[in-house]
Amino acid sequence: MEPEREGTERHPRKVRERRQAPNKLVGAAEAMKAGWDLEESQPEAKKARLSTILFTDNCEVTHDQLCELLKYAVLGKSNVPKPSWCQLFHQNHLNNVVVFVLQGMSQLHFYRFYLEFGCLRKAFRHKFRLPPPSSDFLADVVGLQIEQRAGDLPKTMEGPLPSNAKAAINLQDDPIIQKYGSKKVGLTRCLLTKEEMRTFHFPLQGFPDCENFLLTKCNGSIADNSPLFGLDCEMCLTSKGRELTRISLVAEGGCCVMDELVKPENKILDYLTSFSGITKKILNPVTTKLKDVQRQLKALLPPDAVLVGHSLDLDLRALKMIHPYVIDTSLLYVREQGRRFKLKFLAKVILGKDIQCPDRLGHDATEDARTILELARYFLKHGPKKIAELNLEALANHQEIQAAGQEPKNTAEVLQHPNTSVLECLDSVGQKLLFLTRETDAGELPSSRNCQTIKCLSNKEMRIKWTEISTVYAGPFSKNCNLRALKRLFKSFGPVQSMTFVLETRQPHLCIQYEVLEAAQLAIESLDGILVDGICIKVQRPVTELTLDCDTLVNELEGDSENQGSIYLSGVSETFKEQLLQEPRLFLGLEAVILPKDLKSGKQKKYCFLKFKSFGSAQQALNILTGKDWKLKGRHALTPRHLHAWLRGLPPESTRLPGLRVVPPPFEQEALQTLKLDHPKIAAWRWSRKIGKLYNSLCPGTLCLILLPGTKSTHGSLSGLGLMGIKEEEESAGPGLCS
Repeated sequence: MEPEREGTERHPRKVRERRQAPNKLVGAAEAMKAGWDLEESQPEAKKARLSTILFTDNCEVTHDQLCELLKYAVLGKSNVPKPSWCQLFHQNHLNNVVVFVLQGMSQLHFYRFYLEFGCLRKAFRHKFRLPPPSSDFLADVVGLQIEQRAGDLPKTMEGPLPSNAKAAINLQDDPIIQKYGSKKVGLTRCLLTKEEMRTFHFPLQGFPDCENFLLTKCNGSIADNSPLFGLDCEMCLTSKGRELTRISLVAEGGCCVMDELVKPENKILDYLTSFSGITKKILNPVTTKLKDVQRQLKALLPPDAVLVGHSLDLDLRALKMIHPYVIDTSLLYVREQGRRFKLKFLAKVILGKDIQCPDRLGHDATEDARTILELARYFLKHGPKKIAELNLEALANHQEIQAAGQEPKNTAEVLQHPNTSVLECLDSVGQKLLFLTRETDAGELPSSRNCQTIKCLSNKEMRIKWTEISTVYAGPFSKNCNLRALKRLFKSFGPVQSMTFVLETRQPHLCIQYEVLEAAQLAIESLDGILVDGICIKVQRPVTELTLDCDTLVNELEGDSENQGSIYLSGVSETFKEQLLQEPRLFLGLEAVILPKDLKSGKQKKYCFLKFKSFGSAQQALNILTGKDWKLKGRHALTPRHLHAWLRGLPPESTRLPGLRVVPPPFEQEALQTLKLDHPKIAAWRWSRKIGKLYNSLCPGTLCLILLPGTKSTHGSLSGLGLMGIKEEEESAGPGLCS
């Protein structure tokens, strides 16, 4: 099991010196956890810069959160809230914002061809995981829609929808018909499958980020006559992210069976009143907590209850509850290109209801829950064909075109709408978006055919590779060796997943699989060539196709900009943090102490990562901590923080043993034999060099993001990856990254 680096703590004295964070920024307790950037308190010339640590528990940044950052970078805090997942200081000192999108590439590609992405690794200190892609990544991130296809309404159309619009469509092309067919379906057919729930990030049993979630009393006896319950939640922004402030549950017939205000556990930074309708005055007298709501909801729902919601995954995560029988109306009414219809739009077009009116303070959770339930009942009563005949896509496109055609009076008018796209923000300040793509026809927008998908290993094979480079063989040992002493010796370098004797050799050897790469590397560096019971032992990795370039990979990982200033320590006690903070003068520049915990027991593990402001501070601390007074073992860190969460979420591989041969797929064998220039490795190298050269040409103070959207393949959906940084003065004056 891969560890998740959690429990980050700050240096207390430094924290007191730091200025108070603005109210609308996710900071406070989360900053204590993930680490404030201490430079904010230093008297230096103001310049735009990013916090050194991203504020996300699982290091995954959603497409909406990317939009938050881009809109804030373009418009500043006077117009939009600060991003909830990272810190961008002195936004008004940014000169430019540049985004590179490498279509057809994923996080897996980056680590599969890690050595080829040298330019990007050197330039960008911040990395974060993106969710698997939808049908249109650009639409999700910046609001760009792919050009319309035959059968869609023309872009120039204005005024009311023509009466012949329905006759122009082909029902068989409607995504609702393609998913459900044209005949009426029962309730069980509308339930999300477990695979769909996994794809759309619903909380599920056994998932790494759902260990403390409460399971409802479901028993699996679902039928087409099972009861439906409409659910809607409102949230606020706290120091831990979004937390529940109101829950409404509506039973069939429209009767509201639960409507509760909830007091969040953590400090509220933004009540999000324009959405939730909740204010400080309303919430002050409330004593109901999340656990009270969980208990009440679990008691109310029968074992065969079906929960219906709109983007229900967010509601269940706010409730920290798991329920396996769900209908999500944002997915039930399927839209093209993976997009979703808004609840307000569906209510108006399907039910003829006006909800979420702009003259009302916030949304009415009970009204939304009742509407959601009515939408589900309408679908079941009238069937997919009736829905398809309404031509929802054309109606929505027409509505969006009309909205886009209305010139905003000012920036504030554009931004009062929560779903304002990055493109609309740019337009409101008179700026345009520049695309850098492969060659396209004049006037065309970039689409999937202009981008090449680079093939790579599967997630499963990536897990195998990481397991193999975290495994070492040691020996030979004498037949009378002290096994207990040997186990103690190897465990001193870090947590061990498994340790077995290899008896097929003339003298016994040990195979040790470590939980973290740093522990395996430390064991090799410390024990290779030493004498044990008078025998010189060798400590090495298994030699397979996946580990042949391991020495080079380890060197490059150590030089990764994200790992600069980070060290790994083994042998730490539960009181280590307190001991560390008692000696502040010995550890100048300490930014964060990352203490992983065991997911099952919740206990602190016996290793940690320390993050320092500079490589020099990290080296000085490493010398002190591995000296005779502290008696710890450690080295510079090798694994980027977000990579732990990703590897930890991959299924364990138990059938493959180190040393088994992996045969490259046929396309890769052929490419290696003929040395074709379009081999994936060469394509990755070329992408990296091209972006490196463009990055060198950017002016200082430019916020630059590299986005690998992720891909869909025969192995399933592959998560994306983001790299982010602000170009500094010294970078532009120095030698090029890819010279």
